Amino acid sequence: MAAHFMDPRLVVLSRGPELYSTRRLATEAEKAGWTVRIIDPLTLSIVVDERGGRIFHKGWPVECEAILPRIGYSITRRGVAIVRQFEQVGTIVLNPSHGIIRSRDKLVACQMMAERRVPVPITAHVGAWEDTGRAVNRVGGTPCVVKSTEGTHGSGVYLVRSEQQARQLVYQMLERGMRPLIQEYIEESHGQDIRAFVVGSEVVASMRRKAHGNEFRSNFHLGGSVSGIELTPRQKEIAVQASETLGLDIAGVDLLESERGPLVLEVNSSPGLEGIEGATRVNVAGKVAEHLNARLEIVGEEQESGQSENPGSESGEFSSAY
Repeated sequence: MAAHFMDPRLVVLSRGPELYSTRRLATEAEKAGWTVRIIDPLTLSIVVDERGGRIFHKGWPVECEAILPRIGYSITRRGVAIVRQFEQVGTIVLNPSHGIIRSRDKLVACQMMAERRVPVPITAHVGAWEDTGRAVNRVGGTPCVVKSTEGTHGSGVYLVRSEQQARQLVYQMLERGMRPLIQEYIEESHGQDIRAFVVGSEVVASMRRKAHGNEFRSNFHLGGSVSGIELTPRQKEIAVQASETLGLDIAGVDLLESERGPLVLEVNSSPGLEGIEGATRVNVAGKVAEHLNARLEIVGEEQESGQSENPGSESGEFSSAY
């Protein structure tokens, strides 16, 4: 680690300091040499003037070398504003604000991945309920999946078996101001998928998730079972490409196994650690801490290089204020 950062400070932005993922990330970062503080992003304030912006917590400025955002879906807009301010002052951020925003919108994520030739299920955005029938036909007919462009843990995702049922769901979503998607149903992956945990440009752990009973959504939070799995080189390549396409340092990439190969179902910018660490016995939080140290090392080298090019400049010290 660069000598300039003898006692680097990390802020974990999380509303749940006792959550498994938050605790594990904080613990492993401390082991890796970081001073860690967990702060609820909703307790932070931003003050902007002609000199720039600063972030405050209970009246005190928050200054640190890195942040690790664990921004829940319900506070995406407010959380991203905080993350963006940290970015503007040069803080190391895992994940960046633009990556979080892209991952939270399933349509945007799908569009970006399709543009980069990342394989995804056939997906149609429906702007008017009258177009439902045409959209269903475009994705291969029924059964198909109807989902909202926003949502987590399988919420707002439905398997429909008739065009009439699809029309009713689309109509109800549009009435509520939601943006519905109709997606191809991959029968061979019914009730199961693969979660690849990407850190940097590497898949550090992966697991198979299976739904409970007749449930077709395999999310761990819905009671599904998990087990470790070794991915093929192609699956790893696709998972890393999906994460990089959305601009994420840390991502949970959900893959479906189809007859035409792996398909990216979704990319999560705040993936949970409990299921995958339990299933694989891989120290995923430790891998995140290693990546954090690597990012810090790069910053230190860049600063030392800048100082050598400008020998008259003085090396500043970080404020101890939190």
